[in-house]
Amino acid sequence: MATRTNEAWLTDLRANGETRSMALEDLRAVIQKGLPYALSRWLSPDLPQFSSLVDEVTQETLLRVLDQLDTFEGRSQFTTWVHKIAVRIALTELRRKRWRDSSLDELTENEDAPPPPGLLADSQASPETSAERGDMLTRVRRIIEEELTDRQRQALILLGVQDMPIEDAARKLKTNRNALYKLLHDARLRLRTRLASEEIAPHEVLALFEQK
Repeated sequence: MATRTNEAWLTDLRANGETRSMALEDLRAVIQKGLPYALSRWLSPDLPQFSSLVDEVTQETLLRVLDQLDTFEGRSQFTTWVHKIAVRIALTELRRKRWRDSSLDELTENEDAPPPPGLLADSQASPETSAERGDMLTRVRRIIEEELTDRQRQALILLGVQDMPIEDAARKLKTNRNALYKLLHDARLRLRTRLASEEIAPHEVLALFEQK
């Protein structure tokens, strides 16, 4: 793996083609090397689910880093900054109730249909919170349908909702892993812009589904 300065990391990750692909692969290796030690305090690396958690967190971290490159201020090593992002994502993932078993059709086909089973199910949620969640899901579903291309929607649902491993999603969409990262990155950017235009903060969407 190539040794890079902070500036080289930024330059390579903003590049196109092979340069960017190599930087992503090197950064993937950095993240996956550091996570087992960082997470061993909360989760044993020997558990069967540990490997899938590391893969999922690595995927999300790479996307988050690409989204936030302009926020890196250079006060630490770039890889240290990335590592902190990875640990935050991992701890959030351990706490959060994931949205699972939801198909693209269930999310986008019919706004009048009830949400997929389990998506909003929470016996502890208050009636007010449940109503807010239902309203937010309807709005987000509409935005996904209107704003994203078919391929972007498929990538978002496969990776962001169904938690499909990146390699499986790439095969399903007949593309490669780095191209899929770019597709999902573009989809998230378009969603963030649209959510902001409707005065919806992305963190508010997730926060609603963590309330009791």
